[in-house]
Amino acid sequence: MGHLKKGKDMKKHLVRVYPSKEKLDRKDQLAWKMAEVATDSVALDSASVEMVINRLIDNASVAIASANRRPVASARAMALCHPRTGGATVFGMPNDQKFSPEWAAWANGTAVRELDYHDTFLAADYSHPGDNIPPILAVAQTLGKNGKDLARGMMTGYELHVNLVKGICLHKHKKDHIAHLCPASAAGIGTLLGLPTETVYQAIQQAVHVSFNTRQSRKGEISSWKAYAPAHAGKLAVEAVDRVMRGEGAPSPIYEGEDSVIAYMLDGKDGKYEVPLPEAGEAKKAILDTYTKEHSAEYQSQALIDLAFRMKQKITNFDDITGIHIHTSHHTHYVIGTGANDPQKMDPKASRETLDHSIMYIFAVALQDGFWHHVKSYAPERAGRPDTVALWHKITTSEDPKWTEMYHAQDPDKKRFGGRVEITFKNGTKLVDELGVANAHPAGAKPFKRADYIRKFDMLTEEIITKDERNRFISLCENLMDLKPEHVQQLNVQIPIEKLTSNKRDTKGIF
Repeated sequence: MGHLKKGKDMKKHLVRVYPSKEKLDRKDQLAWKMAEVATDSVALDSASVEMVINRLIDNASVAIASANRRPVASARAMALCHPRTGGATVFGMPNDQKFSPEWAAWANGTAVRELDYHDTFLAADYSHPGDNIPPILAVAQTLGKNGKDLARGMMTGYELHVNLVKGICLHKHKKDHIAHLCPASAAGIGTLLGLPTETVYQAIQQAVHVSFNTRQSRKGEISSWKAYAPAHAGKLAVEAVDRVMRGEGAPSPIYEGEDSVIAYMLDGKDGKYEVPLPEAGEAKKAILDTYTKEHSAEYQSQALIDLAFRMKQKITNFDDITGIHIHTSHHTHYVIGTGANDPQKMDPKASRETLDHSIMYIFAVALQDGFWHHVKSYAPERAGRPDTVALWHKITTSEDPKWTEMYHAQDPDKKRFGGRVEITFKNGTKLVDELGVANAHPAGAKPFKRADYIRKFDMLTEEIITKDERNRFISLCENLMDLKPEHVQQLNVQIPIEKLTSNKRDTKGIF
């Protein structure tokens, strides 16, 4: 087993509601403490720098693979209506075409998120910390920042995002997890630009205020908004920072206020949270707690996909299966399992966005096929295959307190995201196996290394980009810390223009 990073325990900050008559000094507010982390210019941890490079490669791979999917093409079409000299690049487009940074963040964020195939962090809430990269990179390109500046900004985005996810649960109140992403991105931009603590503090508050949404985007008939939601948060973060750089303020105190988010959107006036944050001078290493996906599916299915591959080897006749039961965590059972009480998760005509949030579908296909593919495994003809539908509908899930406890373990080496599977056959025998973490997880059987990220990039971009373009981009990423501003402005993957849909400004919408 590999191991996650070990370090001293961070200081936990109590966050609660303060009535208006009980004055809360700004330096005691969570947003101010987050801003202090963002403006603490600490030495860059070498392992964290290496992971920043991995995630730049990872984000680009999934973005290019999704470039011609309708939601991504639509987001790109909107961005192309906002050209700007000296702006930011848009994934797939030529590097000499630049666009307004908030719209580049929108287009690139949608491309990164569309396949649900980049990095993840799960704790009290859910997150995809790689969603911080598009807005931070867009601003870096627009304002002429170098590779070290970009790395610093990304590390702040990851640091604050991960620690908010450790401390504050959103999904319990049916709030979407982008409410943690937006302030983290705003803070990351603040670090990138070297802004004062006061400015970053206001930007964080503005970002929190505008980014609370319901989780309906991940329930029922899941639409393309699931991909757009984090892109929208990134766009809002860019706009929040721009506004406060002009001297404007934001609703305050944003977390602790009598009429603010804890009081009316989370645990209420008696709600209390503990949010861990690094102390002054402490390196930002939270990116090392995060993990990417080897398989294009909801993260909580990663270990179960690997387990399905393993169990398949011991099954000779799938028709002999009478039932499959997955014992797993609260999150997995209620979000992607039968505990969601969501009939769309059992519907062979459901959207890809819904199928990748159905562990019943995912386990059935992985068990039958012994592999997982970001396109083939979701194809309508694959989802509608009669023998698959029959097997899929024999699968149920339940919460096992043991798996829930491991899911929430504070020690990252003890966290588990998988489950125990019991397959029952007609003759009454059972095949039982379990797996706690995915093979690619840092604590898994085959933790992802640089070569794996590059292999994933090559697999996803094959036949889409040229070999020269592949080599140029990978080389830029691997030399991140030495990149000058003009090189950061080229940190984009170009697709031959004839292969790219929505490659020029159109008149379909308002813009």
